[in-house]
Amino acid sequence: MKTSGLLDQLLKSGQDLLQKQQSGMGGKPGGGGLSDLLSGVGGGSLGKALSGSGNSALAAGAMGLLLGNRKMRKMGGKAVTYGGLAALGVLAYKAYSNWQAQQGAAAQQTPQTIDRLPPAEVEVHSEGILKALVAAAKADGHVDARERQLIEAELGKLADADLQQWLEAELNKPLDPADVASAASTPEMAAEMYLASVLMVDEEHFMERAYLDELARCLQLDPQLKGELESQVRGVRA
Repeated sequence: MKTSGLLDQLLKSGQDLLQKQQSGMGGKPGGGGLSDLLSGVGGGSLGKALSGSGNSALAAGAMGLLLGNRKMRKMGGKAVTYGGLAALGVLAYKAYSNWQAQQGAAAQQTPQTIDRLPPAEVEVHSEGILKALVAAAKADGHVDARERQLIEAELGKLADADLQQWLEAELNKPLDPADVASAASTPEMAAEMYLASVLMVDEEHFMERAYLDELARCLQLDPQLKGELESQVRGVRA
């Protein structure tokens, strides 16, 4: 099962939607503001992991249905600056490094975020992040029976049967922050999963804010690290 290509496509699909909407309204499509940061990220490992985008585009379409137009537009506004999976790693790295500096230790280990990992580990992190995104998309309880049928019909087009079954299982699970958090095998992965969740939800919505707080607790995030991750997303929004 290959999740990194789907995840990268998904993180960029909100940008595509926003740009089409802006073009239709006579506006100007946005540009990528993190391109300088992303040049040479990960020594090419992440790029190798993101091959096979055709199948990923199909799955991203199904995920777009799950997220709904409101969330895709909101996500797209951030993705114009955000830039995809590699950028998520960059922001997680910055937040984690800032948090480490706040701890005051003389020597800190370099955070092993997704932009700095070999392809096999990229896949492990991608699965956890995608799990977090699916859950975050359900945090406002907006997925009804009709939408679920449409999503499952789109997932049925996937050539990757394992990925199809996995996504359907995640979609049909009750919302459970503890289950989501159980996928985090490293502190950096936990940070990436929370960052992706913050990217997705509306922090001003009571149910979604409560979900984020409970997810952070289940991920055992230090409150200062939690704040740093949220600050990185706010910086992208600006």
